[in-house]
Amino acid sequence: MNMVNKMKGELPLVSVILPAYNAEAFIIRTLQSIISQTYKNIEILVVDDGSQDKTAEIVESFAQKDRRISLFKQSNSGVASARNLAIENSKGEYIAPIDADDIWYPEKLEKQVQCMLMADQSVGLIYAWSVFIDEEDAIVGQYIPHHHLNVLSIEGEVYPAMLYTNFITNASVPLIRRVCFEKVGGYSSKFREQNAQGCEDWDIYLRIAEYYQFRVVPEFLIGYRQVKASMSNGCQTMEKSYNLVLADFRKKHPEIPAHIYHWAASSYYVHLAWKSRASGDYSSTLTWLYKSIKLDYSPLLLRPVYQCLIECLFKIAVEPITSLIWQDHHSWLQCREKFSYPKNRVAVSQLTTVSDIQNQMYQPYKLPLKPYARIMWQRWLKVLQLCRALSN
Repeated sequence: MNMVNKMKGELPLVSVILPAYNAEAFIIRTLQSIISQTYKNIEILVVDDGSQDKTAEIVESFAQKDRRISLFKQSNSGVASARNLAIENSKGEYIAPIDADDIWYPEKLEKQVQCMLMADQSVGLIYAWSVFIDEEDAIVGQYIPHHHLNVLSIEGEVYPAMLYTNFITNASVPLIRRVCFEKVGGYSSKFREQNAQGCEDWDIYLRIAEYYQFRVVPEFLIGYRQVKASMSNGCQTMEKSYNLVLADFRKKHPEIPAHIYHWAASSYYVHLAWKSRASGDYSSTLTWLYKSIKLDYSPLLLRPVYQCLIECLFKIAVEPITSLIWQDHHSWLQCREKFSYPKNRVAVSQLTTVSDIQNQMYQPYKLPLKPYARIMWQRWLKVLQLCRALSN
């Protein structure tokens, strides 16, 4: 079947796979975003991973109204097992994962399928860009990998770039050819078995990137939900997960220069530092920053790092006093938000629609002048040069 026939109406089936565990708070909005897609030739496979709330009941109510939805149940076995179960029962030529609290904007699948149909068989994965949304679906930020460095469209042979950073960002982004899973296997359950969940998506992207090229739809098509209650998830577990992935691929690809692994790990530790800071674990925040700087000096060129260090030291010093006023960190966060200055909310309040974000996308490129931005720009050039070298 050639592309012309497909574009005329014989469009491929897309299997949407949705793992869900105690997801009643957001799964209605997630399912609504899926069934509202402009691309209609889809099947939706939901796997209830041992939920103890009304997740299964909600999915069943949707399935009664839409025959494209199927519900599978398993005892709690983790997100990798749930996704693999959905893939095993799917029939689509393409697989589209989505998490149970994220949303897709209406043309997400249509534009990714069009991009895939225009590509040859060497392309295994199509991604797009994400916006960050809060509990009420309001856009609170955007993600483009190193937008300020003009690294907008990472395509082709992307393995070194994917090793450097997970530029796809989250599990709800890609459209993947089924043959990719036949080639590299499914999502790995070893992370859960070793109590090291967190990098299952990055792991599968890296394995696919070893054999297939990536393409991008340069638009914001995914809403990646940021839930305050989940900000305290275990960074120790995420570090273990990250180290497992890094160790595996470092053994498989000794041709990748060691400094790229160091840059990647340092950047990841900074990410863990911000998560620890958000959850109120200031001692761990200092530990993650130390590990980051030990591998790479570049974080020392960032002003927010020093602001974070001062804040953490201050919070640790006054914690004996504040603990008498606020019972936990979330109570402190609520108090801080209540009395925060309006100027801290302006940028967030302006980011209300996808089109608002889209209009900011293409900005005239300027050579980065600040030391940190200049260093990051130079590093990305080296990573992309390595990508091109591997493609030749």
